[in-house]
Amino acid sequence: MAANKYADRLKSFLGIDPDQSLDDSAFRDDSYYVEEEPTVKEALVELIPTGRDILNYIKELFPFLGWIFHYNLTWLLGDFIAGVTVGFVVVPQGMAYALLANLPPEYGLYTSFVGFLFYWAFATSKDITIGAVAVMSTIVGNITIKVQESHPDLAPETIARSLALISGIVLLFLGLARLGFIVEFIPLVAIGSFMTGSALSIASGQVPKLLGISGVNTRDATYLVIINTLKGLPRAKLDAAMGLTALFGLYFIRWFCNFMGRKHPRYQKTWFFISTLRMAFIVILYILVSWLANRGVSDKKEAKFDILGTVPSGFQHVGAPRFDAEILGAIGSDIPTTILVLLIEHIAISKSFGRVNNYIINPSQELVAIGFSNIFGPFLGGYPATGSFSRTAIKAKAGVRTPLAGIFTAIIVLLALYALTSVFFYIPSAGLSALIIHAVGDLISPPREVYKYWKTSPIEFVIFFAGVFVSVFTTIENGIYVTMAASGAVLLFRIAKSPGRFLGKVTVQSVPRDSLRGGGGTASPGDKSHAAFLPLDRADLYNPDVTIASPYPGVFIYRFGEGLNYLNSARHLDTLTIHIFQHTRRTRLDRYDKVGDRPWNDPGPLPWKSGAAEEREAMAARPTLRAVVLDFGAVSALDMTAAQALIDLRNQFDRYADPDRVEWHFAGVASRWTKRALVASGFGAGPESSRRRGSSTVGSAADSEQDKLALEPLIGAAEVASATGAEDSKAAEARSKAREVDIEAAAGEVTPVVSSSGKRLVPLFGANRPYFHVDVETAVAAVIRKLEARASEWSGRE
Repeated sequence: MAANKYADRLKSFLGIDPDQSLDDSAFRDDSYYVEEEPTVKEALVELIPTGRDILNYIKELFPFLGWIFHYNLTWLLGDFIAGVTVGFVVVPQGMAYALLANLPPEYGLYTSFVGFLFYWAFATSKDITIGAVAVMSTIVGNITIKVQESHPDLAPETIARSLALISGIVLLFLGLARLGFIVEFIPLVAIGSFMTGSALSIASGQVPKLLGISGVNTRDATYLVIINTLKGLPRAKLDAAMGLTALFGLYFIRWFCNFMGRKHPRYQKTWFFISTLRMAFIVILYILVSWLANRGVSDKKEAKFDILGTVPSGFQHVGAPRFDAEILGAIGSDIPTTILVLLIEHIAISKSFGRVNNYIINPSQELVAIGFSNIFGPFLGGYPATGSFSRTAIKAKAGVRTPLAGIFTAIIVLLALYALTSVFFYIPSAGLSALIIHAVGDLISPPREVYKYWKTSPIEFVIFFAGVFVSVFTTIENGIYVTMAASGAVLLFRIAKSPGRFLGKVTVQSVPRDSLRGGGGTASPGDKSHAAFLPLDRADLYNPDVTIASPYPGVFIYRFGEGLNYLNSARHLDTLTIHIFQHTRRTRLDRYDKVGDRPWNDPGPLPWKSGAAEEREAMAARPTLRAVVLDFGAVSALDMTAAQALIDLRNQFDRYADPDRVEWHFAGVASRWTKRALVASGFGAGPESSRRRGSSTVGSAADSEQDKLALEPLIGAAEVASATGAEDSKAAEARSKAREVDIEAAAGEVTPVVSSSGKRLVPLFGANRPYFHVDVETAVAAVIRKLEARASEWSGRE
């Protein structure tokens, strides 16, 4: 109390008006429930972590602690099979993707090894695989070429490793700060467009190498690469035989295995594993063919077709990546693109497989995982790594049980680095190009997915193709920026232009389906009916035979579509003003004694115009403005701009309805801070004339038993208490008696209202906030009861 006294004195000194809400002290007894407003101190205290919060935070950083102690032989077998299967895929893919990054092939193995080695300890997804991927490798290759134009002294390996380190630091910070929610700003259409555009760019860039065509700059825009490849077809070499047959073999094996799996469901798992290992089969086959064709060759330049060449054994590039002012200045402008691509690929893939396999990922923890992988990876020679779609799909279908499967994949990569590098010398480059084209083909959005965009959101269908178009004709990076910017613009436009709806009342009753089809069914007398509120403009295609009417003359119900904030408050309130002015009249028709006293925006009908008298009569027949009910179900917060707009609208309506005052009722206000903002703006307690204990409003109540729910408050002098439960005659009788309860007349000895079961009814909302209601139906009931009571009072005086 002392704090409140000092606060009031400070407000008086600063010239701040006291709160215009009800005097809460009038309700400080056992008869009423009084709502306490949230305080700034409360909000600040919630930001201070407790000991339990710190402990939970540490546990979240190491999610493997939740399952590692339950590890068993069944999980071990599943992880071993899945890990080894992915290992046979990642070895050829990793080397191929390193070439996309403009790096020697061993860097792809380094990157994949570190990703598999570190990810499992921080993972919240059992399926995801971190390593070298096609899209990120292409981005890294583009960055290294661009940076070398201005910094020729920087080697591609130096640029790539430094890029991974800096990106990893940023991602780790975002994850540790639990800012993973930022990934929700990346819409699905942007991801689909980015993946499709990237796949087209990567595939077209690999065709020249697939055919052995030299002289084509594969870093040009996609359309130029396609044009130059077509021009260079006469220059195709023997590599085309290796590349085309390898590509055909990959697709044929997959088709044949899928066909046999459908034909023989019992052996579907076997055919799946054969299909999964098709890349390893093709690589081994073409290594054999290349060795037979190039036996005795010690230099790749002497080979009959382009081959991979020497791959050093082991980790030959261990060391700290470069991290200084020069490298930061060189790659600084490309860091946002790198981080964005890392986020898009990893989070999109992990969330997708989490939904398919029935578990939830933690985006912030996933950022920690890829952050650690990209920080430690460069010390062993790795470049930026993220989640791989194709390898994740293989791992999931192979029956992976826990993230520990990555350890077995890391062992396969390690064995390849130390035992198979001499064999890699003979891998045909055209065969690796075939692997890349085959892998990125799965990233292209299928027609059925694109058609779903068209059916669901035509504007996003346009954004999708705009992103693909920009990616094809400029760069992959521009494509992702265009789709994200366009999606953000559409979101802001929808919020700013979010449609509000004026609602009317209909009575809804459940009846048998057969009765609607002419089957003779009828609704039984005991079937419950209730009020529903639908848009008056029928914007949602309701049956035109249904009559939707205003619940009461001069009462308007308005539902906000997508919240109320500074972006859309002006539009919503303009809509309210225009509609209400069109369907009501001023309380005093003779407010202006002379024509010249009328304002320019309300001049009235022209005196000499035909039908002027009829127009005046029609105006006089309109109801006066009595009350406005706002459905705040979609409003999660109220900013200062929106609050001030509501205040201005209230003042405008009060002038319009003078000498009456317009009542403002709010339904479905779920946030305490939204309610506090409304109360601070002068709402919640009604007009000044009724801001006292004893104002007549309507509400509902519920059982006070701990395991029961509570509905709406008993507020003021003639509050209505309605019991929950079955609509039997006893409940109806109890509710009828409750309507007669007058709390004010009890004069300090309040008789508790009871339900038909004999349990006491208690309020849900506080008695000090009588104009906040649990739903629209209750709010409208409150308005109508009060208006009818007022009408009865006036008729009695007459």
